[in-house]
Amino acid sequence: MQQCGQVQDRQGFVQAARQGTWAASAYGATAVRVALRRSGARRAESAPRSEERLVFVVGSPRSGTSFTGAALGSQPGWVDFGEVKPLKAIVPDLAAEPVEEQAAEIRRILQRIRTLGLVRRLRGVEQNPETTFLLAGALRAYPEATAVHVLRDGRDVVCSLLERGWLRADRRARDDAGHRFGAHARFWVEPERRDEFERVSEARRAAWAWRRYVTAAQVAPERTVELRYEALVASPAAEAGRIAALLGSPAAPLQQAFARAHDTSVGRWREDLTREQLADVEAEAGGLLAELGYA
Repeated sequence: MQQCGQVQDRQGFVQAARQGTWAASAYGATAVRVALRRSGARRAESAPRSEERLVFVVGSPRSGTSFTGAALGSQPGWVDFGEVKPLKAIVPDLAAEPVEEQAAEIRRILQRIRTLGLVRRLRGVEQNPETTFLLAGALRAYPEATAVHVLRDGRDVVCSLLERGWLRADRRARDDAGHRFGAHARFWVEPERRDEFERVSEARRAAWAWRRYVTAAQVAPERTVELRYEALVASPAAEAGRIAALLGSPAAPLQQAFARAHDTSVGRWREDLTREQLADVEAEAGGLLAELGYA
């Protein structure tokens, strides 16, 4: 029994050491990336309390969150944090905690990234799609922050997710935060439907993901700016002006960044989805598609 306990202790120590090594590496890699983005960005006179006026770009994966986060972060006086791996890694556990605990942990991580990346006094942009499920905590952590919800037609999102294969049953890899790809139920799947999630088609799982992310992003409408992907690519200058005004920043830099958007993937579902796949998407998310004017 004593030997068994020693083995378990040793295994626990090894696991803790590995986790510590991963966390140090993740912080370091994120900080270096942020520092490089800062050094390459155009400088501007920092506005008072810029650090407190973060923008959290949220929404479903494959909706344009990365493009939007990068565009916002390219403005003078701003910095794009990208996807903050230490935060992304703990979202599944943190999502189950009270909002106050979420807020404390989110602020601790992001302030540490600021310090390590030497980006004090700049207005930051955090763009993990998974932060969507911590949005209440993120906005509690930074009372002067704003969320930008990038919303895209769920049918086009499904096409992109199918292309990536992240929810495919035979996918065995992991993402950059250590989370497994595949058909298993994620933390955002309703507990009573976890078995169902793993049995349905990949297209329905993709629609399920879109529905859950979009719904989660609606938690704080009074502090959220909605940006439709379709409007962004159709009228980038107009949308840049609107978003800049709502965020309290000059329009011209964001218009320049948004001008790089392209519309080649809008409406791709009409060609890419089979009749069976479209039926699965509508069965899972048809109500929300209709509510948002997509169907």
